[in-house]
Amino acid sequence: MGFLTGKRALIVGVASKRSIAWGISEAMHREGAELAYTYQNEKLRPRVEALAEQTQSSLLMPMDVAEDSEIRDAFAKIREQWDSIDIVVHAVGFAPRDQLDGRYSEAVTREGFRIAHDISSYSFSALAKHAAPLMRGRQASLLTLSYLGAVKAVPNYNVMGPAKASLEASMRFLANDLGPDGIRVNAISAGPIKTLAAAGIGGFRKMLRHVEETAPMRRNITLEQVGNAAAFLCSDLASGITGEVLYVDGGYNMVGMSF
Repeated sequence: MGFLTGKRALIVGVASKRSIAWGISEAMHREGAELAYTYQNEKLRPRVEALAEQTQSSLLMPMDVAEDSEIRDAFAKIREQWDSIDIVVHAVGFAPRDQLDGRYSEAVTREGFRIAHDISSYSFSALAKHAAPLMRGRQASLLTLSYLGAVKAVPNYNVMGPAKASLEASMRFLANDLGPDGIRVNAISAGPIKTLAAAGIGGFRKMLRHVEETAPMRRNITLEQVGNAAAFLCSDLASGITGEVLYVDGGYNMVGMSF
C-alpha cells in the first residue's frame, strides 16, 4: 500500500512523457493515488488519453487555463465523479518563444510579459479558487512548479523569471489563506531537465552541462526524482510543510562559486 492510497489527485499540465507532470503522475500512481488529467486542446487529447490509460485513469477533461470558463467547466465535470479532491498539481508555464532568447531588456514586450504571468502564475490561483471547496478539511495539498529563475537571473529565461517569482509569491499567499481550511500549498523548484517545454529556452544544452559540472551532486536530476519529491510533498508525510519552495536540483541553488 502506497503512502497516497485513498488520495485523489488532479494533474494539470501533462503533455507528453517528456514532462515533469508525467514524472509526478507516475510517482503518485505508484503510491496509490487515483488520478484525473486535463488536456489543453483537442490536438493534445489523444496523447494525454494514452498517458492516462497507463495510470488506470478515465477522468479526463479539456482545460485551457487561459479561459476561466474552461477551468469552471473542468471542475464541474470533476464534481460529477468525485465529491472531493486531495491533490492538485499545477504544471503549467508558457511564454512566447521570442521572449526566451537574448537580452531580457531587448526581448521583453508588454504582451509577452502579460502572457507569461497569466499562464504561468495567475492560473495557479485560478485553479485554487475552484479546487478549494472540494479540498477543505481533507489535509489536502496544492502543488506548483517553479524554477531558480524566480530568484536568480538565468540567461535566456527572461520574462519567465518574473512570472515564476510571481508564482512563488502567489503560492505563499495561498498557503496563508488556505491553511485554516487544512489545505497546504507548496512549490517544487526543479533543476533543468530535458523536457519539451525546456526546448524553447535558448542555450538550454549549455545550461544542462553547467549544472552537471557545478551542482554538488555533479549530475542533472531526473523526472523520477522530481516525481518522488512531489509525491512526498503532497502526502500526509509532509503534513507540517506549507508555503515552501522545495529545491530538487542536486544542490545547485546553494552553490556560490565553482572551482
